[in-house]
Amino acid sequence: MASPPENDCCSVCHDDFTLPCQANCSHWFCGRCILRVWHHGSALQPCKCPICRRLITLLVPTDAALSQRHDLEASQVLEDIRKYNHLFGGAPRSLIQMVLSAIYVFSPVDILPEGVLGLVGLLDDFFILLIVFLHLAAIYRSVLVYRHGGF
Repeated sequence: MASPPENDCCSVCHDDFTLPCQANCSHWFCGRCILRVWHHGSALQPCKCPICRRLITLLVPTDAALSQRHDLEASQVLEDIRKYNHLFGGAPRSLIQMVLSAIYVFSPVDILPEGVLGLVGLLDDFFILLIVFLHLAAIYRSVLVYRHGGF
């Protein structure tokens, strides 16, 4: 597998590469840095390359980066890269992934994130939705009362 040029550095952190990954546009980044760029934007869309602005749909870590799986922090970054590639690499998405994506589109503000708390994180979204519907029902009821001779 290819490795980043020896005299090059990460264009995000401007330091030597740590867990180097090559994007589908052939630019190199630290794994953690390019994931930070992605998290800074929309989590539902692939990030754009900071150099050429093309969409990054695939991140390929080097063999040296893959050999660091025993390190806890490195294994977390590599797992996040695997998830990124699964989301944006053209793999078919399951129905559950599509439903969870729709939830993020309709409720972009999340008090308890599903990624951390799972089902409990999803319950707070339904609770907020219930409150919104109750308020809409109260507004609708007051409009009906006003129209039909109420206060």
